[in-house]
Amino acid sequence: MTISRRALLGTAAGLGAAGALSACGSNTGRGGGGSGGGQGSGPELAQWYHQYGEPGTEQAVRRYAAAYKKARVTVQWRPGNYDQQTAAALLTPGGPDVFEVNGPTLDQIRGGQVVDLTDLFDGPGVKDDFNAAVLAPKTYEGKIWSVPQVVDMQLLFYRKSLLKAANVRPPQTLDELVDAARALTNKTTKGLFLGNDGGVGAIGGTPLYAAGLSLVTEDGKVGFDDPAAARALGKLRQLYADKSLLLGAPTDWSDPSAFVQGLTAMQWSGLWALPAVRKTLGDDFGVLPFPEDGAGGRPSVPVGAYGAAVGARSKQQAAAKEFVKWLWIEQADLQNDFALSYGFHIPARTSLAEKADKLKEGAAADAVRYAGEHAYAQPLLWTPASATAYQDALSRIIKDGANPDTELKAVVRKAGEELQRVKKKSS
Repeated sequence: MTISRRALLGTAAGLGAAGALSACGSNTGRGGGGSGGGQGSGPELAQWYHQYGEPGTEQAVRRYAAAYKKARVTVQWRPGNYDQQTAAALLTPGGPDVFEVNGPTLDQIRGGQVVDLTDLFDGPGVKDDFNAAVLAPKTYEGKIWSVPQVVDMQLLFYRKSLLKAANVRPPQTLDELVDAARALTNKTTKGLFLGNDGGVGAIGGTPLYAAGLSLVTEDGKVGFDDPAAARALGKLRQLYADKSLLLGAPTDWSDPSAFVQGLTAMQWSGLWALPAVRKTLGDDFGVLPFPEDGAGGRPSVPVGAYGAAVGARSKQQAAAKEFVKWLWIEQADLQNDFALSYGFHIPARTSLAEKADKLKEGAAADAVRYAGEHAYAQPLLWTPASATAYQDALSRIIKDGANPDTELKAVVRKAGEELQRVKKKSS
């Protein structure tokens, strides 16, 4: 499994940016580094990608660049700590013209390091054709700062035969998930796998959204200053206390090995795991969003998307924007190829996701529907400091049995201070 995808979806679920920075590129492996030039005429453009894990993708993006005729696009495939490399390069004249980014960040936008790409979405139905949840954190003050490339998402996998044998229905509420995990746990199989840390790293803010809340409200306030938040997180503690959770698995939540090997009846993982699960289990599995909690709750699916951005120090901004529009808005065949030929992801444009043959049936079709109906992404205003405070509290709640209400009150204070700081900085 690719740590780049895990990092991306971890931030979507409410983890700190520091975790994403340390993980990005360290287990992604879409090929090596180096550079390759396109065959077009016109201006020269440097395009950066972080190192992915799916074989064939590096060759694919070089092929896309070579197919573009209005500029000579040179692809740089950059292993290592890509986010830090990019952040540093954007401050210099030698940075990329076009670059892949899990963002951009609020500081990069406010600091004038990236170019406004809103006009690329002009035209009937263009903006509305992109998954709204992944486009939201790439939008600031009504302007769009990167073009989503593909959608990655987390899901709850469940083994149909094991649930049937235990007379357990696929859980539709968080209470049902707790009960199902308990009923499915026996001497050889645990009911649920949320990660070897009990879900701290993978689940993040998802239970808050399942309770009808959010990390940050649309008007920029703390979105979980509500008793429903403590109730939802208390149920995660119940899973841990019941010993229904698989802990100490050979691989962590992003890899489906524990699930396909029968170590757990249910597992929280990513859409990227679906082909491996299907190869081993055939039709003996299904997928669900994180179950809703409480009267005001709703099913919840964390999503994330790397996007294509243009560096503000580029001397070829107009040409760079034209290339981004060509590749990530106009070229439907290349976007489908990038999403589904080298891994398993959802095209960022809804119309393409609905037409993709690999996404039309079974669990894949369910996932596409969930991404359209129940998706959320980490808000742009959710700072690393807020994320760290929340994750630390979540760990104490799940593992140590700390009082959820007390822990969350402290996080609400910290997140409120961070939001005030961010707002002052923008005024």
